[in-house]
Amino acid sequence: MMNNLFSIFDPSTNIFNLPLNWMSTFIGLMFIPFMFWFLPNRHFILWNFILNKLHNEFKILLGNINSNGSTFIFISLFSFILFNNFLGLFPYIFTSTSHLTLSLSISLPLWLSFMLFGWINNSQHMFAHMIPQGTPSILMPFMVLIETISNIIRPGTLAVRLTANMIAGHLLMTLLSSTGNSFNIYLIFILIFIQILLLILESAVAIIQSYVISILSTLYSSEVN
Repeated sequence: MMNNLFSIFDPSTNIFNLPLNWMSTFIGLMFIPFMFWFLPNRHFILWNFILNKLHNEFKILLGNINSNGSTFIFISLFSFILFNNFLGLFPYIFTSTSHLTLSLSISLPLWLSFMLFGWINNSQHMFAHMIPQGTPSILMPFMVLIETISNIIRPGTLAVRLTANMIAGHLLMTLLSSTGNSFNIYLIFILIFIQILLLILESAVAIIQSYVISILSTLYSSEVN
């Protein structure tokens, strides 16, 4: 039962051993080229408003004058994860963000680049960050150990948070839909109503998770400056 249940997340569709499921990762690129429109439409104005709000918020979190243009990295990260989360809600479209292959490929290089930049350019700040202010001398070795472990597991927590949230909602919808064959007509209408509510919830989760990943990445980058 569990093997069949989790098999919905397996990238099994292929032609000549080429995994075509992962092509859904790049479908979001079709929503980007708005510069080909002669006049900005309502979708472009709304999306531009969201990006400007994110730019201002990320700029405040970074808080560094020399980090001009750094917000575009996290805005692009937000857009990429948001498109993939939403595309996974459509039927027969592979949810690439429900796999650690994609989420770790995003979080691990970001974390490594932050750590390399911090330890090479701001070594004293990185050492001072490992011991919170006001820590007693006897607790300093333990605090260094705790801060080191919490720093190392950051890319894993970013990846698992995104993957677990995507898998949980899809599994719940799959479990409920698989029980529809044994229901009568009245219970099927109730089941459809519950599925619509779950779909609305998953849409909110898709937005929230992309926002959380980009915000946490911004906070991690601000700590190394």
